[in-house]
Amino acid sequence: MLRRGTREEAPFLIRRRRLPPGRHVLRALGAFGRALALWYLTDRKGSLSESRKGMSRRLRLAFHALGPTYIKLGQILSAGEGLFPEEVVSEFRLLRDHVPAEDFETVKETIETELGRPLEEVFADLSTEPLAAASIAQVHAGVLLGGERVVVKVQRSKVADLVSKDLAVMSWFAPALVGRIPVAALANPPALVEVFAETVLEELDFRLEAGNMLDLARVLGELGQRRIIVARPHPRLVTKRVLVMERIDGFSWGEPESMRSSGIDTAAVLRASTTAFVEGLMFHGMFHGDLHGGNLIVRPDGRVALLDFGIMGRLDERGRLAFVRLLLGVAMGDVSLQVEALQALGALPYGIDEETIVRDFGLDSPPRDPLAMSTQELSAEVREMTKKLLSYGARMPKELILFVKDMLFIDGAVAVMAPDVDLFAEVTMLVMYLAGRHGDRLAREIGLDPSEVKVDLSMLRNSMGLEETVQSLSYNQLRERREIILKRLEGNKRRRRSR
Repeated sequence: MLRRGTREEAPFLIRRRRLPPGRHVLRALGAFGRALALWYLTDRKGSLSESRKGMSRRLRLAFHALGPTYIKLGQILSAGEGLFPEEVVSEFRLLRDHVPAEDFETVKETIETELGRPLEEVFADLSTEPLAAASIAQVHAGVLLGGERVVVKVQRSKVADLVSKDLAVMSWFAPALVGRIPVAALANPPALVEVFAETVLEELDFRLEAGNMLDLARVLGELGQRRIIVARPHPRLVTKRVLVMERIDGFSWGEPESMRSSGIDTAAVLRASTTAFVEGLMFHGMFHGDLHGGNLIVRPDGRVALLDFGIMGRLDERGRLAFVRLLLGVAMGDVSLQVEALQALGALPYGIDEETIVRDFGLDSPPRDPLAMSTQELSAEVREMTKKLLSYGARMPKELILFVKDMLFIDGAVAVMAPDVDLFAEVTMLVMYLAGRHGDRLAREIGLDPSEVKVDLSMLRNSMGLEETVQSLSYNQLRERREIILKRLEGNKRRRRSR
């Protein structure tokens, strides 16, 4: 009931208004206008990298000044490693935890109001300094009267009112971006605002987050994923604005060397995390929707603890089956399965056949190595690909947004946790594990005989411009290729800009 009520509230907040929400629109335009003006007068004159850094810093400061909703949006952008420029990602990472905390008196008042009793009747100790402060809430370390160490998540005061007003501004401008620029067209701005509204509103009710924790713990238990753990919420200490949960300590995700020094196999940690993510998505329609380094802790025994369940990916049966077809279609090189899945998800309109896709995107042609292409050819290839996607009416539906964001995090995590593993071998191992363990279910749900599941990496090689003779590829090798391609594209942009 709570979850359904929240989803029903989102369309009301983002409904198209006849007139813009005046004062808040002016406030947003003022913040971004100042950021662009200062960048234009100062940072723009430097090198391309310096210009991007300057723009990213100005935008981060504007997001920070505009408050919780924009800070949350910036945090989502900070997870777009590989999608957004590194300068944007690095700068916006500062919005994850470097957010000024509310004073402890305000925090205390919120806790006591929500729990209906003084702090002394619940906690033996509660730190006045937060462990972290984010856009929606901040967390404090505490000890219950019984001696158990806990973490207390407390919602910021007045944040709910600010979020509703900011969503009204975003929903007003989103339709105007449709078709204006290629990236906005593919991302479907109104759908982005819709999914953003749903996720933020769910984050504002900690009772839903506690439910997410219990639901995902159940899924992991049913899957037998013992290497992934979920913090346990205290059911009698959960309200809309306060969430008390057990405290879990360990290595932060960004400390791979410390993990290895303690005997932890970081490649195995990443493999277990990825398997649990894919398996939960494919067979239960559920996954953590906000994976990033701050939401993962690696225990000394190598188990991974998931934190912060405010954003959860939940798929209905149709969406779940579409993802099953999509992931298997990619792994097996089956274009038919991929097209069918993308149509079911709304990313491609119905009526496009497999032959058209194969022909228009050159899937039946020998791969062209991007490293062997000139910068002009490479830029033209990117532009042509975008034009074709738009001509098809391609969109990034809201069901894919959280999935893509998580996959971008996993891609970056490989560089930290397992840069030397063979990516092709890892993909093959994962697919064969899924087919072997869930073969009967795959046969029943999508009519796929597990004995016919054969990993075909030719399409993956083709996308990277690799020949069939290439049988292995580490992340370090892939990163080197990407860096060369990005430098060529940036060099071409710099030449066009100077002209």
